Amino acid sequence: MSILRQPFHYRFYNVTAILVIVNILVYAAQRFLSYNAITSFLALNIINVLNGNVWQFFTYMFAHGNFNHLLFNMFALFLFGSQVEREMGSSEFLLYYLVCGIFAGAFSFLAYLFTGAGYVFLLGASGAIFAVQLAFAVLRPNAIIYFWGLIPLRAPIMVLGATAIELFSTLSGSTSNIAHLTHLFGFATGWLYFLIRFGANPVRYLFRR
Repeated sequence: MSILRQPFHYRFYNVTAILVIVNILVYAAQRFLSYNAITSFLALNIINVLNGNVWQFFTYMFAHGNFNHLLFNMFALFLFGSQVEREMGSSEFLLYYLVCGIFAGAFSFLAYLFTGAGYVFLLGASGAIFAVQLAFAVLRPNAIIYFWGLIPLRAPIMVLGATAIELFSTLSGSTSNIAHLTHLFGFATGWLYFLIRFGANPVRYLFRR
C-alpha cells in the first residue's frame, strides 16, 4: 500500500475542540498583547514569506481579524468538524485540516504573488473550514442543514451553493476583505485529498441517497 494511503488507527481524542481552543488563545493574544505585531508574525504575506517567514503558511490559519471572524469560523469548525472527526478519526481529521489549510494558503500565496498583492495579509481558518464542510457533505450527504436557521438544505447543496457564491464573488472582482480565493482553494484541496488519500471521487458521494 502506498504511504499516501496508509490509514491511521481509528482514535477519537476531540481534536476539533483542541483546534477551537488554540484559535481562541491566539486571538486572545492578538487582542490583549499586541494585535499588529502578532498578526504580522502569523498572517500570510508574500513579502514576509519571501524574506524567510515560511511558517506563515501554517500559522495564518490560527489568527483572525476580529471577534466576528473568529466566532463564525469557530462555530463552523465545531459544527462540521466534530462530525467529520467522528467519521474520519482524530488523526486523519487533523491531517486533513492542516494539509487543506496549508495548501489553501500556499495557492493563495501564488495567486497574490502573480498579481503583485504584496500588501495582503491573509489570516483565518476559512480555507481549512471550507475543506471541512466539503468532507461533511461527502461523508454525510443526507444531513440537513438549516440555512439561516430556517431553510432546510441537504449538506451537498449547501456546500456546493456556498462554493458557487465564492466562485461568483471571485470572478466578479469582489473587493471585500473576504478571501474568496482561499475558500475556493480550501475546497479544491479537500477534493484532491479525497482523490489522492482515499481514492474516492467526491462526486460519487455528494449525490448519493
